[in-house]
Amino acid sequence: MDIHAQLGIIGGSGLYTLEGLKNISKHNVLTPFGEPSSPIVIGSLEGIQVAFLARHGVGHSINPSEVNYRANIYALKSLGVKWIVAVSACGSLREDYSPGDMVIPDQLFDMTKVRERSFFEEGLVAHISVADPFCSDLSSKVQAAVAASGANVHVGGTFITVEGPRFSTRGESNIYRTWGMSVIGMTTSPEAFLAREAEICYSVIAHVTDYDVWHISEEPVTVEIVMRTVQQNMVYAKEAIQNLVKVLPADQTCQHHNALAAALTTDAARVPTATRKKLALFVDKYWDQ
Repeated sequence: MDIHAQLGIIGGSGLYTLEGLKNISKHNVLTPFGEPSSPIVIGSLEGIQVAFLARHGVGHSINPSEVNYRANIYALKSLGVKWIVAVSACGSLREDYSPGDMVIPDQLFDMTKVRERSFFEEGLVAHISVADPFCSDLSSKVQAAVAASGANVHVGGTFITVEGPRFSTRGESNIYRTWGMSVIGMTTSPEAFLAREAEICYSVIAHVTDYDVWHISEEPVTVEIVMRTVQQNMVYAKEAIQNLVKVLPADQTCQHHNALAAALTTDAARVPTATRKKLALFVDKYWDQ
């Protein structure tokens, strides 16, 4: 594909378009894993080529468990994306992370059950390292960009991803708190893990919309409650993205851009031809030498 972008933005609940893009083009990207959630919009923002993808589809028609995470990440990789910033609504599991706040988490806990978590299958094994699932360098830039927007931003914390689309029970919410979880959402797993397999740096702007259901002085979370807070959160998120591209040099490299170097396990000569072709986007840089 002759269209390229450096930064990928994955918009979650409330973020379905990205203002400020110039020279916009829209692309229906085909992948070996099916169709992405939406056409990918590419445009220039402060001199950086940005690819925007709506995670839940046009009109928010795809629930968290139905999102084709592999197709989304593959499509962005095929466009040359080196960094992904995901914008994700979340509930707070901490008193000090209030609705309207932004969180840049540094850890991830996966409680999903039915999602495809890896590109590597059908005769090709890779054991990727995700001890630190978010790119710390990108996250530090994202944190500064969010702070410059005027939002109240917290750095660090563990983001637990649950299956959804339902909200938590009180029992579940209180257990997650005893486990030390900070925020809860429905989409960061396996998105972050797939980005690492694709050798793309990944960070998330987790915007707090509610206190889940554990907070006894607050009403239980509902869609209405979530959407009350989303509008203002999106103002901060969009400004943060504008701030970020100003400090994201096009030639910057990171260790995560070579994450597969120590992860590929299968002997290349034993990989089925069809699988090798399917995953050529990821492995050719190591095996075509």
